[in-house]
Amino acid sequence: MGCSVPRDMLLMARSFIENSYSPYSKFRVVSVVRAGSGKLYPGVNVENSSYGLTICAERVAVFNAVLNGERSILEVLVASDNVLPYPCGACLQVVSEFGNDDTLFYIVALETGEYRCFRLKDLLPYRFRLYE
Repeated sequence: MGCSVPRDMLLMARSFIENSYSPYSKFRVVSVVRAGSGKLYPGVNVENSSYGLTICAERVAVFNAVLNGERSILEVLVASDNVLPYPCGACLQVVSEFGNDDTLFYIVALETGEYRCFRLKDLLPYRFRLYE
């Protein structure tokens, strides 16, 4: 799939990556979701010394959107400094609650400019759905 990273999402990601709280892994991640309303919502990873309590940037961004009344996710940008930060299964499942098979993902390494694009169905082809 040919694609380009939306400029508004990339600019927001660059402006929030410094807020990542990642003192243990030193792996800063930022995510920006575009909701059905067209509004953008950021999130960053927040680590904890009890590592299981760490939360990924994608879930923070989705929860930020939901907090603001959104119930539809159209696009998700996930970025880190210099590697492509593919989303974990938990984050994909959370996005699937508010997205659909065609929800777009932009995976970006900010320093190098490298990126990849996927649809949710490519990353999580057999997602859990309580009701179809």
